Amino acid sequence: MIFEDLPTTPTSEELIDKAFSRASRAGRAQQGLEAQQSMLQTAGNIVSDNLENVVTAWPDFEYDVSPFYMELAEAILAEVTLGPESVADDEDDRNGVDGLRQALSRVSWAARQTEEIQREYQSKLRKTDVDTARKHRKQAFARLADVVEQVDVDLRAINDARNALRDLPEINPDEPTIVVAGYPNVGKSSFVNTVTRARGETASYPFTTKGVGLGHLERDHIRYQLVDTPGLLDRPPEERNEIESQAASAIEHLADCVLVFLDPSGGAGYPIEAQLELRDAIAAQFESIEVPVITVANKVDRFDPDDESLPALDADFLMSVETGENVETVLEAAIDAIDYEPELPFEG
Repeated sequence: MIFEDLPTTPTSEELIDKAFSRASRAGRAQQGLEAQQSMLQTAGNIVSDNLENVVTAWPDFEYDVSPFYMELAEAILAEVTLGPESVADDEDDRNGVDGLRQALSRVSWAARQTEEIQREYQSKLRKTDVDTARKHRKQAFARLADVVEQVDVDLRAINDARNALRDLPEINPDEPTIVVAGYPNVGKSSFVNTVTRARGETASYPFTTKGVGLGHLERDHIRYQLVDTPGLLDRPPEERNEIESQAASAIEHLADCVLVFLDPSGGAGYPIEAQLELRDAIAAQFESIEVPVITVANKVDRFDPDDESLPALDADFLMSVETGENVETVLEAAIDAIDYEPELPFEG
């Protein structure tokens, strides 16, 4: 996953201690003017390189992050105040992807500043005696430390963002994806496990306690991804908080087909009228962006489809995961609805 391997970001104190302690060791290996030059070069390189590495470790949000992960990152970071303090006047400027970008930009500035300080004082050290060189080197250290301390809040903000994003689900936005939706206990996870033999494969997800249900299967050498998102598409939109709403919106970038499961048997514990209202809301959300939505009435072995007391289900398929009835038919219908054509390498 794109944020999983982000390294821990050092605080200003940690970075300064690292740079100066190594500089001290480098100085002990030399004598006279060379010792002062070696100390400055070591400290300057460690500070500038580490600051630059903090920035380059992150993907470019504009070019390297898919719309799915971009919107999830925005949703998560909107809830995270990036750093204990901020140079921003408005606390809102510290949140979201833009707040992270600003922190990375300030750290990049600090990396350039420390490079300039090192060059400036190395030039001075070449033209003086040892005692004066020692004074210049101490001045350089003070200025290096001052620059790093100026971006301490940004370093902490970046690490806060890293901690918030590193546990996002490992979902491939480029694979054709079937999203399974509907109230809890309607058979979604059983369906995913049955058709993919996933047996409870899950990925962590910041908005839920259960995690995302994941499964994969292949048809005609094409790998399909099935995703069940408990806590998002399993209850009405008005019951989601702001971050859950944005996360549900992010799934629009992921889904190539949506299966909405109903349980008319009553076994799920939710009135069928409420289930139909959720189905209609999900259909409106995804059909507006031309993602096909298929309604599946599950547990047909436990209810009578001709029961006139049931409201009109308008189901595309009747199915029973437990007995296997129409399970493969539903899966094939979803695959056909996606109509995925892999990109072929250019043939000259």
